Amino acid sequence: MGVYFWIPCVARGGDYLLPLTDLPTCPGLFYGSQARDGVLSRMRIPGGILNAQQCWTIADLVAQYSTGCLQVTNRANLQIRDLNSAMSPEVWHDLQELGIASRHVEVDPIRNIMASPTAGIDRQQSLDTRPLVKAWDDYLQTHSELSELSAKFSIGFDGGESVSISDLRNDILLAACGRSTQSGIVFRLHLNGDTGILIQESQCISVLAALASTYLEYTKNRPRIDGKKPRLRHLLADWGAESYLERVQQNLPFLGQFTSCTFPKNSQDASSEKSLPDHRHLGIHPQRQSGFSYMGIALPLGRLESKQLRNLANLAQKLASGTLRLTPWQNLLISDIPNSQLFEVKQQVADLGLHSSATRLDSCLVACAGSSGCASAATDTQSHALAMVRDLAQKLTIDLPINIHFSGCEKSCAQHLPIDITLVGIQIERGDETIEGYKIYAGRKDLPFGRPIFPAVSATEMPGAIERMLRVYQRFREPGESLGEFVDRQAIDQLQELLSIENWN
Repeated sequence: MGVYFWIPCVARGGDYLLPLTDLPTCPGLFYGSQARDGVLSRMRIPGGILNAQQCWTIADLVAQYSTGCLQVTNRANLQIRDLNSAMSPEVWHDLQELGIASRHVEVDPIRNIMASPTAGIDRQQSLDTRPLVKAWDDYLQTHSELSELSAKFSIGFDGGESVSISDLRNDILLAACGRSTQSGIVFRLHLNGDTGILIQESQCISVLAALASTYLEYTKNRPRIDGKKPRLRHLLADWGAESYLERVQQNLPFLGQFTSCTFPKNSQDASSEKSLPDHRHLGIHPQRQSGFSYMGIALPLGRLESKQLRNLANLAQKLASGTLRLTPWQNLLISDIPNSQLFEVKQQVADLGLHSSATRLDSCLVACAGSSGCASAATDTQSHALAMVRDLAQKLTIDLPINIHFSGCEKSCAQHLPIDITLVGIQIERGDETIEGYKIYAGRKDLPFGRPIFPAVSATEMPGAIERMLRVYQRFREPGESLGEFVDRQAIDQLQELLSIENWN
């Protein structure tokens, strides 16, 4: 017997049962998808912001219907794995009432709206993007026809914060330029790159609506690609960005204003050189609001037990504003902490088995679902990643954040850009045996994963190889140099010689 979900849908006249075989491949809250380890359900959290009541409800749901564990994703969603029973219609309605479930089921699988986790509290921001996130989500909720778009359709808002999302992958990015006109702050429009077009803050939702509407017309007139709805990148490949924007302008009431706001593509955003490196938002940082700070808390591989979520919400409610902020780096922030309460908050976070340090290997660790959850993966990435950091924590310490990414195959679902170290799962033939292993890359320059360092190491050999990399980096780096920067400036043959096993025996 298949797994069924109760779907509350006003557009279709009430609740109905949807069999698992009819569920889309991209999971949502209502539309779970089948993974190797069970049914996977994913909650869209626009901008990644949750209040305490929402956290308590999610914690109760996870404890009742799954194994009691959830994960923060690389789009600041929350996902529940291994659902063990169907949720009742009352649960769905309660989630909708609390604002953590889409009002229209059809648009629920569309990717989460991304914004900086420090929106509204960042001392460097040009403006608070939270109203824009809400406005665009409201637009999606009232335009269910956009469900015909690819579920991977993604929008990001960057307000010029020091904790920037401008380098993360989105189909459309609106990035505040740090400059203003008489009408307020302006945004630069990015479509897989900078278009050179400036948009007034008041025009953002209208422009996004026109971009989505034109994309929808394209979708209606194009066949599916490998059985899937065409992505925006397919539109750009077919039409080109200039032709796409010309068609978009036909749906805009302020045609003249839109076309006149262009500037050279080599101009720099005011905030682009001030963005903090990945994971530097972990720890305690002052907010723009005087007397308050936020704390970035590390979640190894984004994992969070339901009781930890509940207790973090209790802590935020008691000692701060009752707000948790999920990040696209798979961790979270507690915001609006009075400075007088920082010591108490830090102690209570430690009592929950969590920490806020950016200089622990589990702080900057990313992994896909791996072979335990995905048929495409060649290796059990999650187990290997956690075992590696446990092993290395006993052997060395680090004083700068080091980003390590485990990918079970070359799709690189969990991390799309090169970071300090990337491990790609492979199957290795050794004699009559096939074992799990990894190709190991490092550095941030060479696409898609960085520079090849180790062509094939077994899963058991892998922690030793990473240890050698870290020790060489710590011994030969320049002051303040990241591991990625260190690797990128080395001649590859000299680097491999330093890392060779003979030098470590």
